[in-house]
Amino acid sequence: MPFVKQQNSTCSCRVNTIQPPVLLMRGMLTKRQILKGRFTIAAKHHITIAEIYESELVDIEKAIAHYEQSADYYKGEESNSSANKCLLKVAGYAAQLEQYQKAIEIFEQVATSTMDNPLLKHSAKDYFFKAVLCHFIVDELNAKLALEKYEEMFPAFTDSRECKLLKVKEFDSISRLDQWLTTMLLRIKKSIQGETDGDLK
Repeated sequence: MPFVKQQNSTCSCRVNTIQPPVLLMRGMLTKRQILKGRFTIAAKHHITIAEIYESELVDIEKAIAHYEQSADYYKGEESNSSANKCLLKVAGYAAQLEQYQKAIEIFEQVATSTMDNPLLKHSAKDYFFKAVLCHFIVDELNAKLALEKYEEMFPAFTDSRECKLLKVKEFDSISRLDQWLTTMLLRIKKSIQGETDGDLK
C-alpha cells in the first residue's frame, strides 16, 4: 500500500479533472458488467481503477471510493474474503487520512468476520491490534476499553505479540515495524504528549 503523505500546499493551480482513457474505458466496462449482473467482474474492474488512482494518479479519496464499491459488490456475491481485502485497503488509508472512526469500524468488522474462520483467524489479531491503535490516537480510555472488549471476544488475542505491545509497549523488541505502524505509533505518542502538556498548564 503506497503511504499517504498529507499535503499542506496552498497552491491554487487548476487541477486536471480529465480522466485518463484507461479509466474511462474501465468505467464503461464496469457499467456493462453491472447491467449484465456480473458483479464479481465489476468488482474486479473497480479494484483496477482504485489501483490506478492510488499508484499513478495518487488520488486516495477516489481510490477509497472504488475499493468500497468493490467490497459492496463482493459482499452481494457472498465473496466475503475478497470484500475484506478491499475493506482493509479502505481502513488503512482512512487511518492515514486521520479518519480514525471509519478505520476502527472496518478493522473491527473484518476481525470479527475472520476470528471464527480456521484459515483466517490468525489474521484477526492484527486487525484488532490496528483498531486499538486507532482508538489510542483518539482517546486512551476508549482504547483500553476496546482492548478489553477484543480480548473477551477473541481470547487468542491476549497472548499475541500485538496485544503485548499494547500492554507493555515493547514491540520494537518483538517485531520490525512497517511504515503504517510506525506512523500510527508516532501519532499516539504525540497525542499522549499533548494531553500531558495540557495537564501541566
